[in-house]
Amino acid sequence: MKICLVGLDNLPVLAPEYRDHAIGGEPVQQTLLGRALARRGHDVSMVVGDYGQKDGAQWQAIRVFKAFRRDAGLPVLRFIHLRWTGMWSALQRANADVYYTSGAGMQVCLMALFCRRYGRRFVFRAAGDTDCDRSRLLIERARDRWLYEQGLRRADAILVQSISQEEALARSYGLPSRVAGMLVGSPLLAATRDIDVLWVSNIRDLKRPDRILETAGRLPHVKIHMVGGSLPGEESLYRHIKREVTARANVVFHDRLSYWDTNALYGRAKILVNTSDSEGLLNSHLQAWIRGVPVVALADPDGVIERERLGTIASSPDQIPDAVTFLLDNPAAWTAASGRCLSFMKRDYDDDKVLAPYLETLGQVARPGTVDTRVVVSAKARHV
Repeated sequence: MKICLVGLDNLPVLAPEYRDHAIGGEPVQQTLLGRALARRGHDVSMVVGDYGQKDGAQWQAIRVFKAFRRDAGLPVLRFIHLRWTGMWSALQRANADVYYTSGAGMQVCLMALFCRRYGRRFVFRAAGDTDCDRSRLLIERARDRWLYEQGLRRADAILVQSISQEEALARSYGLPSRVAGMLVGSPLLAATRDIDVLWVSNIRDLKRPDRILETAGRLPHVKIHMVGGSLPGEESLYRHIKREVTARANVVFHDRLSYWDTNALYGRAKILVNTSDSEGLLNSHLQAWIRGVPVVALADPDGVIERERLGTIASSPDQIPDAVTFLLDNPAAWTAASGRCLSFMKRDYDDDKVLAPYLETLGQVARPGTVDTRVVVSAKARHV
């Protein structure tokens, strides 16, 4: 099967020589998925942004086609040229049977229209809770919100991360979906655990980086490492956080780090703290758990942290320091939680087990007439 994964930010994860560019969680997931599919004999390609790389170059058995540079073209006009034309041109060069993307955005509609025009199949995967709830979409332009919904309704199948996302998508859009878990990379060799608390995210308001600094102020003896770079529109918050860090001797601020450099920190950490009020299941959680690192968080998608006892769910931001202190001051409790994290990942995140819903869905949409109607979006649901 020829499969093309579309993620404009994928190259910095796939190709180490581009590691200095910003990434989020979905490029990690798409790259892990692409590698896993290629290892199983599928013909895998990607459509990514233009970083100056050679078009059609190959990394780890994945051919890479470039769509456009984010800053190229004239405002307003560049939606048609270069973004629409660049995307379609790259999709044509990939020449796949099935096209896959993740994360809400206007590219969902561009891909859906391409697949309908050229008789290809299209699979969308939600990247977080907000992708499944019309009222919480993290898309600024009304045009792009409309395009996203049109693309969603034209998808041949939709995958989500959790049962709660499945329910939200059905409630908000009236569309069926299937839960497909997240992949996780193999950990590096264990290192000395010299970081008490690790915080990993982009510096943006909804991630609430201020809360980890408040925790640092209340626990001046605890060594805290922060990893996160600035995002467009969040520059003032980024500058504020950098200033605040200098006033706390127990905080090391790494700024933006590559996927590989961040992975090295997980193995050194005792606890991962997440300060967001609402989250889907995060790459950072999986990267922590596979290394035996418990998580302290406010949000617990599908109740997995509490159910499997993979850390602590704080009832409020004020309770985060108490949860951290308990794990650090009780070696037996930390060791037990660490062991549960390792056991959980071994049991539930075996590569073949996680890949099964992806492979089944991709295979079904690639073979018209063999689809599972519980997963594939019907013409009635699409309203198109």
